[in-house]
Amino acid sequence: MSARLLVDAAGPGVTIQDEGRFGLSRYGVTPAGPMDLGAYLVATQAAGADSAIEVSLGGAALRAEGATLCVAIAGGDFDIRLDGTRLPSACLLPLAPGSRLTLRAGPSGAWCYVAVGGMLGLAPTLGSLATHARSDLGPKPLAAGDALPITDAAAAPPGPQVLIAPWLARDNALIRVLLGPQTDYFAQAEIERFLSARWRIGALSDRMAYRLEGPAIRHARGHDIVSDGVAMGAIQIPGDGAPLALMADRQPTGGYPKIATVVGADLGGLAQLRPGEHLFFRAVSWDEAVAARRAHFAAIEAGVGREPLHAEPTTESLLAENLVGGVVSAKD
Repeated sequence: MSARLLVDAAGPGVTIQDEGRFGLSRYGVTPAGPMDLGAYLVATQAAGADSAIEVSLGGAALRAEGATLCVAIAGGDFDIRLDGTRLPSACLLPLAPGSRLTLRAGPSGAWCYVAVGGMLGLAPTLGSLATHARSDLGPKPLAAGDALPITDAAAAPPGPQVLIAPWLARDNALIRVLLGPQTDYFAQAEIERFLSARWRIGALSDRMAYRLEGPAIRHARGHDIVSDGVAMGAIQIPGDGAPLALMADRQPTGGYPKIATVVGADLGGLAQLRPGEHLFFRAVSWDEAVAARRAHFAAIEAGVGREPLHAEPTTESLLAENLVGGVVSAKD
């Protein structure tokens, strides 16, 4: 029997993602790809994978069939359990047939990535496995009962390991931006209002855009522009004045003025904020944004550390050990 990853359960928005289908925006095709590219790369590099399952707050439950699989997980601080035993939110583990891996929303973070060593035996669409549900491109969102074929499965580690990537511990509440490109559509007072406000991630947020709740940002020259290309992290101000931060499933072009764009190094931090959480924006220079981006990828390219997982002792494990080395009398 060939190796497969079985899906026992999957909440809304659990999808297959690779780095995205780039170069097609001119034809109206959205790149898609991971919401948190840095966390995705930690998982795929650790496992030796060509893609990953992006797990949303709805969680997922997975099993292996046919072989023990090498599985890496990274992203938000989710509740990760292997056969009920809690694991770190960034880890590498062997998933043996008969074992069950569960991922549920934990203390923080909105997305985590499950990468399986080897290749997913799925046919790419326009050169990519990235799922874009709105346009029905790529694999369907995962659901209970799905089975993902794994080819060229990588060797699994002997036991769970902790993945060490210190830069994943980010300050998601302070997001750096480059002002523009349409700052001329806003008075200076409105730009300052945007930068000084305490924003809240709205409930109407998804992979396409995060709606920000706070003060209305007023336009000086109307709220319509000739539609132009948009990048992930572009912050549009529509007619109601409520900013929209465009995310991985953004539309290729947009016709609202963009007051600012999130710097590349902070896109993952923004993505990991949940509805109801707050953030502030800080404007930086082009040189600062480029330096942050370079430092971010230098940290990723440096690789991910690993160390064996030392599980906390349970009552059962303590009772199974000989913990007494001898006995002495207090009278001696």
